Amino acid sequence: MEGKNGSLRFDDQVVLITGAGGGLGRAYAMAYARRGARVVVNDIGATRRGDGHSDGPAASVVEEIRAMGGEAFANTDSVADPVGGESMVAAAVAQYGRLDILVNNAGNLRDVSLARMQPEDWDAILDVHLKGAFCVTAPAFRIMKDQNYGRILFTTSAAGLYGNFGQTHYAAAKMGLVGLMQSLCIEGRKNGIQANVVAPLAASRMTEDLLPPEVLENMDPATVAPLVLWLTSSACTESGSIVNMGLGCLNRVQLVTGRGVRFDATTPLQPEAIARMWGDVLDMKDARPFPDMNAFILGLFS
Repeated sequence: MEGKNGSLRFDDQVVLITGAGGGLGRAYAMAYARRGARVVVNDIGATRRGDGHSDGPAASVVEEIRAMGGEAFANTDSVADPVGGESMVAAAVAQYGRLDILVNNAGNLRDVSLARMQPEDWDAILDVHLKGAFCVTAPAFRIMKDQNYGRILFTTSAAGLYGNFGQTHYAAAKMGLVGLMQSLCIEGRKNGIQANVVAPLAASRMTEDLLPPEVLENMDPATVAPLVLWLTSSACTESGSIVNMGLGCLNRVQLVTGRGVRFDATTPLQPEAIARMWGDVLDMKDARPFPDMNAFILGLFS
């Protein structure tokens, strides 16, 4: 929605933000509220590892929004629980009558190298980041289909896009969200539902002891909020994109496929033949993106 002087407004729109009790989620909640949105502030109030439960963080953000004249309510359901996901979406609709925007922001960290990782470490990360996004997005998507309108945002990470030591589980979850988004934007297209992924770099509980203070000083979560608002606005037509933002940089990440080499599919290649053509296989000159799997398969014939 466009306001005076071309400003983006979210009047009468309802946004659900997971993990909104602090950091990036809080910054998003405040930014939406300032532009007229009604905000559902979800946060379980757990530690960075995902332990514990407290009503305080979500309630505090709601108080801030109401103090500036905005409209919001708190929800402390867990994203990792399918019942919790259904419940928070149902609460949004019961309170406000609709759900226009979902920002999947909830997360946790348990950094450990793969050699030392235990199954419970893997499950704790995947349950919140990847399963958690599914648990909330699936019921939200159904509501948005009925409305023939919706905006869904997922949160990936540089660790997922580029890799990082001690975060194989976190990176796997974050790249899983990219795949989720890429298929969801196809499924939602005919119903006016757009989906994108952001990879924010910001100071928060997740990064406070991972980066030096002089770097954190330039990573205010509020600097990422404008991108989130733009991608989830009715004015934005972008869908299926991955966008980095932080440290004064805003850019797109794209999966592209190299031209590669052609060979006779009726005759099995020998490993020695692959070794000889390996340089051409890795050559990314004239690499191209594909909008979906079918386009990729058809592209193999061109």
